Amino acid sequence: MTYCCGILVRDGLVMVADTRTNAGLDNVSTFRKLHIFRKPDRLLTLSTSGNLSISQSVVSVLNEGVENPETGELETLVNAPTMFQAAQRIGRAIRRVYESDAPGLQAADISYEVSFLFGGQIKGGPMRMFMVYPAGNFIECTTDTPYLQIGEHKYGKPILDRAVHHNIDLYDALKIALISMDSTMRSNLAVGLPIDFVVVRRDACIDELTYRIEPGEPYFSDLRDRWSAALRAAHIAIPRPPYAGKRG
Repeated sequence: MTYCCGILVRDGLVMVADTRTNAGLDNVSTFRKLHIFRKPDRLLTLSTSGNLSISQSVVSVLNEGVENPETGELETLVNAPTMFQAAQRIGRAIRRVYESDAPGLQAADISYEVSFLFGGQIKGGPMRMFMVYPAGNFIECTTDTPYLQIGEHKYGKPILDRAVHHNIDLYDALKIALISMDSTMRSNLAVGLPIDFVVVRRDACIDELTYRIEPGEPYFSDLRDRWSAALRAAHIAIPRPPYAGKRG
């Protein structure tokens, strides 16, 4: 299991992903799930969730490319003309890997579980973010709901629902994403450090900040302690329910 979160606000994009993979209680490993594609005219981010072998195969297909039978062009993620067409290429790569691997996976009784968060900007076009499903179809982030999640999302969703809006400061969005990640880690051992994140400012087409949070990193440790203390203080400050002694 994993947890990845993307937030697209007025000033730019934040994407955060953990690195833990779990194939049993005694087989826990670390793999990068946040991939960054850089070219002078674009900055693309892709985070993965689900079966590691499938997601790695999809990323490899996107890097190596698939020949378009009509034009003969080798279509990769980084030569897509628009963000929408890039998202379509991710969907086609997922279906291509499925066609190749599904029979073997089904024979081994392994489900085809994989999903992607894809965001960024190509110069001359808008900054966009998509969630791509195992079938290759996708949805797009909107100003009304400016975040998307994949993986073990339920524990980190409440803070996003309450705190994230389109006009929030970009680095406040990063802070909330990290709180969301901490909430998930607190409740699910299948999500864990290190954490990778990237911050991309709108129209810059470069990653303003790319960073990995390792165990014991001072800021994240302080954030975890402060958030726990703030929650305890909040519930103490709220009056107790006035229902004692009353019967419905």
